[in-house]
Amino acid sequence: MTNEKFSINGVEYGPEKVLIIAELGTSHGADPGKARELIAAAAEAGADCIKFQIVYAHEILHPNTGEVALPGGKIRLYDRFRDLETDPSFYALMKEEVEKQGLLFLCTPFGIQSARELKALEPKFVKIASPELNYTALLREAASFGVPALLSTGVSRLGDIEEALETLSSFGERPQVCLLHCVTAYPAPEKDYNLRVLKNLSGIFGVPAGVSDHSMDPCLVPVLAAAAGGAVIEKHFCLSRDDPGLDDPIALPPEAFARMVREVRRASKQGPEESLKAVYEEWGQETAEAVLGDGVKRLAPSEKANSERTNRSIHALRDIHEGETIGKDMIAVLRTEKILRPGLHPSWEGRILGRKARNFIPSGEGIRFEDI
Repeated sequence: MTNEKFSINGVEYGPEKVLIIAELGTSHGADPGKARELIAAAAEAGADCIKFQIVYAHEILHPNTGEVALPGGKIRLYDRFRDLETDPSFYALMKEEVEKQGLLFLCTPFGIQSARELKALEPKFVKIASPELNYTALLREAASFGVPALLSTGVSRLGDIEEALETLSSFGERPQVCLLHCVTAYPAPEKDYNLRVLKNLSGIFGVPAGVSDHSMDPCLVPVLAAAAGGAVIEKHFCLSRDDPGLDDPIALPPEAFARMVREVRRASKQGPEESLKAVYEEWGQETAEAVLGDGVKRLAPSEKANSERTNRSIHALRDIHEGETIGKDMIAVLRTEKILRPGLHPSWEGRILGRKARNFIPSGEGIRFEDI
């Protein structure tokens, strides 16, 4: 049995009424004026919901994680995230601005601090990004909100999703959940999307499913996602792909986003058969079938290199010497990212505390079984 409806604030979203999310991420650069401009443009383009990210670099990665190439040259990825940090009052203001437009406010926390700050804003629902799908402590914190949750499922397998859903039941009855199928690559090739997996995810887990889309085409994946039964479509939004935001190069400018909204609404109205026929005519049956795939949940070719590197694992916050007893201030659950080695699954966080290091663990490196 499948469940294709996702209810937010008394409104049900599903294939006939898709929830369309404009992911602003950090494209506002913590500038309230730029953020207001983005919100207004996304509202005019037809978005139902505006999404932000509460960023604290120390919640996401270690300073030694490596560098990122930017137009001005290479800088530490950690420093780039530091540049995106802003006061919690910024998100309170953004929530107010979004709701003035009559739209839904959504935000992604990346750790316990940002989750608690978000909870204080009393959001109507919460989003967990793909790399945090295995972050046990964050999922428990999100469950404590008592509101519906969107879970992105990039670089994951069925077992990872099952474990995340079980973790969300930490406070008794699990909150309403919608799974967002995602390919963790920037950009993600359209032919990696395997959109027939939406029905299978919904059937296996008994929850609605949608898509968080990082592909470049404004319409191909979103329209096919609607035809494949998607309840939610999330797409990055920018004012221009030349803007300096981390995700702006793969985001949709207003005109392209508005086109996507129109085409998704048309597909919802037409129904699966007619909308699929229209996609065949515009893009060709071979292309459409490649994007739809076989529906088997697996890592997409373009995201395999990110497996175990964008996901969370346990890392050393400082050099840990052989024989030292591991304390809470020595470790953190972080993304591995560029050059460090992955560590143990986040669920081991409590179980390694109080144990002695078997060998020297350099600052930033993942902590493995053989290290304790």
